[in-house]
Amino acid sequence: MLIGVTKIINALVPSVSPVETSLQVVAMDELNFPYDITPFTEEENKEFLNFLQGLTKKYSRIGPKGYVLIREYDRGMAANIYNFPLRSDDVFVISFPKSGTTWTQELVWLLLNDLDYEKAKKSLNYRFPFLEASMFDFEQPVPEDPRYAISKEIKPPTVDQIKNMPSPKFIKSHLPLSLLPPNLLEKSKVVYVARDPRDVAVSFFHHYKLMKMMAPDRDFKTYWSYFINSKLLWTPYFASVLEAWEKRNHPNMLFLFYEELSKDLSGKIRRVANFFDKKITDVQIDELKEHLKFDNFKKNKSVNYQDMQDKGLFSNDGGFVRKGKVGGWREHFDEEMTAQAEKWINENLKGTDFRFPQ
Repeated sequence: MLIGVTKIINALVPSVSPVETSLQVVAMDELNFPYDITPFTEEENKEFLNFLQGLTKKYSRIGPKGYVLIREYDRGMAANIYNFPLRSDDVFVISFPKSGTTWTQELVWLLLNDLDYEKAKKSLNYRFPFLEASMFDFEQPVPEDPRYAISKEIKPPTVDQIKNMPSPKFIKSHLPLSLLPPNLLEKSKVVYVARDPRDVAVSFFHHYKLMKMMAPDRDFKTYWSYFINSKLLWTPYFASVLEAWEKRNHPNMLFLFYEELSKDLSGKIRRVANFFDKKITDVQIDELKEHLKFDNFKKNKSVNYQDMQDKGLFSNDGGFVRKGKVGGWREHFDEEMTAQAEKWINENLKGTDFRFPQ
């Protein structure tokens, strides 16, 4: 059953019951949003939540590609983001989650803020806010189990707060381009970063556990099945990445691969600087490389959410910046999963010129 997205906040309540199947399509009369929203069925939600064990949210699929997002995205947020007022000096870093987003944000922010390492000590969350983060602002009760006591403590910025930030704005998003403002590339600069989905899945799996969104005893093999069958947040992976790849030649789009950043950070720093018409010396590149060096980055409290871990809001099993290893997926995949992944990747890239760096 398809639900239009306008004034949906009045049509759906936090505790959505089976009655939702009787809701009618609501015409958008204030903010345009061109896609249908299909709530997960009760059975789908039950399956999803039984695996995660920790979240009591509802989920939906957005548009013809079926992007999976939390129901809070439905309630006015979809249209608010789609109609986000852009400025010519807005800078976006966009990616599928766990693709090197934080690394890229820090690189971009420093290049465009005259390599001010002192100001960069302020949390990246404030310097480079997450556009759709407020869909995680849980208002409903959370489980009493302390493993899941995270949600009441988090008050991410709203879309309207980000709209009203002073220029220049630096904005992060994991949404596909089709759910962002249609004039985004005409108005603002975008850096997109992509990563091998096998490494993404491993990192995302550990991220779910770190954020206490999944019980500690959940296994990666089951998670991988959810990932490739587009049953996790922001999936389907390839639909999202290929949307950006199609726009890679737009003058306001810079498409990067995590693997290339890891292999040739100096070259990619220079490429990002050129994209923004910023001059940078070899000495400055070396300084920035040292700052972004993985061992240093992992210890950097402004980017690794150490404060959240210190407060007990994140699990102590690992960290937000974990390993950053290219090809680390091989340590988690058995032969069956390796073959399955190869088939899945080949099927999704058939007929495209998109290839991951070797």
